[in-house]
Order: sequence, then structure tokens, then C-alpha cells
Amino acid sequence: MNPPPHARVEARLIYGTPDFEIVKGGDHVRCAVSGAVIPLDMLNYWSVELQEAYASGALMTQRWVETHKT
Repeated sequence: MNPPPHARVEARLIYGTPDFEIVKGGDHVRCAVSGAVIPLDMLNYWSVELQEAYASGALMTQRWVETHKT
């Protein structure tokens, strides 16, 4: 049974510099901080180190601060 044409499929990516590689096709990923859906054509923020996507620059910065506390 095929999913309806409007069904969203989460992609799996390898986040690199300066681009990402699609490992499993889909139309979006989820923000690692907020859980928000990010369409692949709107994906601008990610961490190569943590292999995570972010919905905004502010959320990316928040995550960096959380993971780099001394």
C-alpha cells in the first residue's frame, strides 16, 4: 500500500561541510532542539559534530552552548 501523495517522509542525512548527503530519501528532517519539521529545501542549520539539524540559527546556538559547557 502506497502512502497518500501528501504524506510526509522524514529523510536521513549525513551532515557535512558545507553540504549534507541524503542517505534515506524524504522531504524533511526534524529539529534536534524543538522537534519542528524542517523541509529539506529550507534546511540551513546543522551540526557536523553532533549530526543534528536545527530550525533556526538561535536553536543551533542554544544547542552548541548546551553541548560545550566547561
